[in-house]
Amino acid sequence: MKLLSLAEEEARADRMERGRRYVQLATKIGMRTNTPMPRGFMYCRSCLLPLIPGKNCRVRLRSNRVVTHCLECDAIYRNPYLREKKEKIECRVDRRES
Repeated sequence: MKLLSLAEEEARADRMERGRRYVQLATKIGMRTNTPMPRGFMYCRSCLLPLIPGKNCRVRLRSNRVVTHCLECDAIYRNPYLREKKEKIECRVDRRES
């Protein structure tokens, strides 16, 4: 979506309020047209700020989870990454068998 790329550009240029407004517009349009947000775009679901690691959010790897902490509103999001760990283990097993 064009609005989401604009939101990311504005957040990188330290214009957070404009980036927040673009995300707000994109979510409203998405709800109206029943379109989900793209999977690769990170934004805070509570304050609608586009998240840029190192600038306005903190990303940490914990046991089987990616923990994203919004530094603006202190919201915390936890996403599992079990699939990647399973693939890594399967690669190790394949190397031992070879």
